[in-house]
Amino acid sequence: MKTHTNTKPKNVNYFQVPRKLWRLIKRELPKQERGQGPGRPPIPHRNVVNGIWYVLWTGCQWKAIKREWFGVSSSVLHERFQTWQEEGRWAKIMCRMARFYAREQRIAWLWQSIDSKSVPAPLGGGATGRNPTDRGKSGSKIHILVDERGAPLAVLVSGANQHDKWYAGDLIFSIIVVRTAQTQHMCLDKGYDFEDVHDVVRVAGYIKHIKHRRRRNEPPEPELAPDDKTYPARRWVVERTLGWLNKRRSIRTRWCKKPENWLAFVQLGCATILHDLAIFG
Repeated sequence: MKTHTNTKPKNVNYFQVPRKLWRLIKRELPKQERGQGPGRPPIPHRNVVNGIWYVLWTGCQWKAIKREWFGVSSSVLHERFQTWQEEGRWAKIMCRMARFYAREQRIAWLWQSIDSKSVPAPLGGGATGRNPTDRGKSGSKIHILVDERGAPLAVLVSGANQHDKWYAGDLIFSIIVVRTAQTQHMCLDKGYDFEDVHDVVRVAGYIKHIKHRRRRNEPPEPELAPDDKTYPARRWVVERTLGWLNKRRSIRTRWCKKPENWLAFVQLGCATILHDLAIFG
């Protein structure tokens, strides 16, 4: 009987970063200091990243982490996380994973999609706003651009009261890898059906597929004839990627008052998705 190998990733270990992922992450971290003389030896970066990994998946408070879990105190974890964020290392980690994904699977440039997701932000802070879809509660929004397989290639954060159309151009022009010169399609939902978005997508060299938003007093669109050319649904991949990010509780609910710190969590989450897509397809 023929056996099939399982290509799906195993269940997540919240206490330890996968070995293959760690080998790529450590290349973007500062050089590990060596202890000399008396005093405590420096804490290994692997222990720190394991603690940050735990916070990413569980969404717990920093001070809820016990020293015996990872051999590092919660204050040191938070300090290292913020220091690496200020040095731009989480963005560099996401870029490295994108290059790794491009090398292993090749980026599927033909069809790309953009979408956003609003999440609650109970503690407020910068880049928050009244969420119109959550009874006006404080919230933030993730804006993301993905390729045909759902690999995240650009990500931004904003307040939940910001319109999606203001970030379409920023996402397109902040893709973390160089686009290839080939025919590329861009899929957007009706929330992006505005003239300025159409212009940006056209100037960026895409063939646009933006779902039409029916205006007031506008007659309904005629049904397509059977011979008219239609394309299959393509926007579901970006919604699936947002669902993958939503599994990480530090992203599902924004507990960071600083938008830069929350963006760092989102970038780390995107890096893990790129890593999994590179290995498992």
